Amino acid sequence: MLMQYQEIESVESTISPDADTVLFANRVDKTYPNGTHALDDVRLRIQRGEFVSLLGPSGCGKSTLLRMFAGLETPSAGHLRWWNEPRMPDYRQDRSMAMVFQEATLMPWADVASNVRLPLDLCKAGAEKREARVAQALELVGLSKFHKSYPRELSGGMQMRVSIARALAMDPNLLLMDEPFGALDEFTRNKLDADLRALWASRDLTVVFVTHSIYEAVFLSSKVVVMGARPGRVIGEVDIQGPAVRDESFRVSPEFLHYCQVLSDLLTRANVEHD
Repeated sequence: MLMQYQEIESVESTISPDADTVLFANRVDKTYPNGTHALDDVRLRIQRGEFVSLLGPSGCGKSTLLRMFAGLETPSAGHLRWWNEPRMPDYRQDRSMAMVFQEATLMPWADVASNVRLPLDLCKAGAEKREARVAQALELVGLSKFHKSYPRELSGGMQMRVSIARALAMDPNLLLMDEPFGALDEFTRNKLDADLRALWASRDLTVVFVTHSIYEAVFLSSKVVVMGARPGRVIGEVDIQGPAVRDESFRVSPEFLHYCQVLSDLLTRANVEHD
């Protein structure tokens, strides 16, 4: 079975937001004051319920684009839209966002429950609501029994689970993740990938996930956006039509390996053409 992808030249003229568009970038550029041209003419649409991985080499602007979607960076040119709004809208039950960073960034003096409760404390949620949200989030990431533990008592993978639980405690429907498993060993990373994929499948989540791993992108995603560097740009999109439930058997399937080859070829050709 042949897997199809779209190169950016073929979709530029048709990309536009619609009623199901959660995130939209139109001709977005980013140049920093030091002259670094981080992003060039990025055009991207992310639909409700998608699991989208931003895949590319270091320095291709994946994290910069994600930070723009989080409202932590602004474009030098072009514009962004959130749920078809020109500015990030105020919190609504159907329009809420959370972000997970590359490091867990936990408060070492606070126990797991307190770390997860932090964003709820900051937004002054009611005590009963806070406790219920914290308990639910810890259950979702499999850490209910560790609510009184401290970060120093947890492995790297468990600390990252706490970070994910902290994001889930806000009950988001848009989850932005900046290469959260990159520093973990392969076994732990694969386990968290499987858990994250199952969590996404069980909830009404839209996920944007930054990675430079082809294998991780194929396993997790419903769509992979391939980016090239010098400067950062979108060079193609690949729809991943694998099974809804993905386990270790999917990682060794011909379908999985074929998608990996498609993405590898696309990245290689784009870099050769750009040199």
